[in-house]
Amino acid sequence: MSLKSFLDSRIHAFGHAFRGWWHVLKTQHNAWIHSVVAALVILVGLWLGLAPRDWAIIVLTIAMVFTAEFINTAIEAVVDLASPVHHPLAKVGKDVGAGAVLIAAVAAVLVGLLILGPPLWVRLASLITNR
Repeated sequence: MSLKSFLDSRIHAFGHAFRGWWHVLKTQHNAWIHSVVAALVILVGLWLGLAPRDWAIIVLTIAMVFTAEFINTAIEAVVDLASPVHHPLAKVGKDVGAGAVLIAAVAAVLVGLLILGPPLWVRLASLITNR
C-alpha cells in the first residue's frame, strides 16, 4: 500500500466518523443535552481552575457518555434495519442500549459532583461572604 493510498483511506475514515457524529447530533435530542451539560461542566471547570488529573477524569467521563449515546444510536439504526416490524427482541436491544446511556449519564453526574462539588461550594461560599 502506498503512502498516498494510506493517507486517502485515513481521510475517508475521518469523513465517515464525522458524518456519524453529525448524524447523532442531528437526530438524537439527548446528544444535545449531553453537549450543553458538557459545555457547562467545561466552563465551570475552567472557572474553578481544575487540576490536570481532574480534567483527565472529566474528559474521560464526557467521552464515556458520548460513546454510550453513539453506540446506542448505532444499535437503534441496526435494529430498525433488521426488524422493521415491532419485535420483542428488538425492544430488548433498544432498551439495553438506552440503559447503557443512562448508566453512563448517572456515573457522569456522580463524577461531576465529586470533582466539581467541593471547589464549587468553596467558590460560591466565598462569593456570598465577600458581599
